[in-house]
Amino acid sequence: MRGRLGIIGGSGLYDIPGLADAAWQDVDSPFGVPSDAILTGTLGDQPLAFLPRHGRGHVHTPTSVPYRANIDALKRLGCTHVVSLSACGSFRADMPPGDFVVVDQFIDRTFARDKSFFGPGCVGHVSVAHPVCDALSAACVTAARSVGINVHAGGTYLAMEGPQFSTRAESVMYRDVWGADVIGMTNMPEAKLAREAELHYASVAMITDFDSWHPDHGAVDVSDVIATLQGNGTKARDLVVALAADLPTGCAVGCDTALTHAIMTAPDRRDPDLIAKLDAVAGRVLTPKDKT
Repeated sequence: MRGRLGIIGGSGLYDIPGLADAAWQDVDSPFGVPSDAILTGTLGDQPLAFLPRHGRGHVHTPTSVPYRANIDALKRLGCTHVVSLSACGSFRADMPPGDFVVVDQFIDRTFARDKSFFGPGCVGHVSVAHPVCDALSAACVTAARSVGINVHAGGTYLAMEGPQFSTRAESVMYRDVWGADVIGMTNMPEAKLAREAELHYASVAMITDFDSWHPDHGAVDVSDVIATLQGNGTKARDLVVALAADLPTGCAVGCDTALTHAIMTAPDRRDPDLIAKLDAVAGRVLTPKDKT
């Protein structure tokens, strides 16, 4: 039995073909209430957990999503790998609606979210120079291609605060000056928190539209965007099924050892209340004294 695969996504993934022993579980987190209960089950021989990022019925804005609680809850359920599936806009003519992009870099423009499990009383610093798991990302590309998805291996995701979409001036800057490939509102701080939790994390961005840089963007019919979104949901389910059959182990980035040298606060100066909250996220590197 391999480590549990966690999926964070939207309503199109509630019904995963072949998921056995499916059940919704409430998971308590010291970092708050997760977005929703978590759907658990087994796909083939692969344990799986699915978390609706915005909650069933889409009740959370991109800003109000409880990112820390979500990642902590998945870690508590035994997830070792987490794949983010999210809608996005495209900055590239060769990345049209309906295509998927397996992201390998981020530009974080969010500003109103809790971005770390650590804080005063337990200071921790992890590297996000390479913010995704290379092995899991490669497996996502392989899985996507195996089910006929037009997928791009690599791309930079611009994470904006939202909930409004970009102005045209912002869109042109992100595209032409900053070199971003896609834009969305939810992958940050999710990716950073997954690294702090020593999880293998991959981001699959599902393109629904061109952002406002595109001269024809204003002419796009909303019904066309919704149809693309629904089609992407079907593709995403197929990708998950294919990925579950061949989940990789290990990676070159060292996702599962990210905290080895990260905690800076001396053991005798650590805040016991914060340490208690970090039992799942950082339990591997906490000292016996911390755990008493």
